[in-house]
Amino acid sequence: MQSTVRKELVDSLRQRLFFILPAGIAGALMAIQGGLNSLLAKMIGLLDATFSVHLLATLSLAPFILYRWLSNAHWDKISKVPWYLWLGGPIGVAITYGVAASFPRLGAGRATTSIVVCQLITAFILDHFGFLDLPIRPLRSTHLVGILLLGVGVHLLWRK
Repeated sequence: MQSTVRKELVDSLRQRLFFILPAGIAGALMAIQGGLNSLLAKMIGLLDATFSVHLLATLSLAPFILYRWLSNAHWDKISKVPWYLWLGGPIGVAITYGVAASFPRLGAGRATTSIVVCQLITAFILDHFGFLDLPIRPLRSTHLVGILLLGVGVHLLWRK
């Protein structure tokens, strides 16, 4: 019985790690990207850096995108997509701009702390109400305590 419980626990941890690891890598890459984008902004200007980064990303993926679009030819589906689902692109530009603007002024740690806390609060709102067709995951008191502790952490990290 005890070995069965232990095996289930290990399996559960492995499954979670499978999803936590890519999220952690993405978070680390976001911090590196913010630093790179802010350095680029120093050299060529904030708006130019923001749009250049997105243009480069689009151009580097253009062959793959074109291949997928031409081979699958789901043009009928694309025309039925609600307009607001295309906001991810402009939002990505706004994110890049905000990160590149905040890193040199706040520092990587403070900027990232602010980004993560606001991202987390927004994520819990999306989960709680099931916005964007997400499964509803009600906000619990433990979530509120965690958010409060993050707020305390932000305060401590921002102290000089």
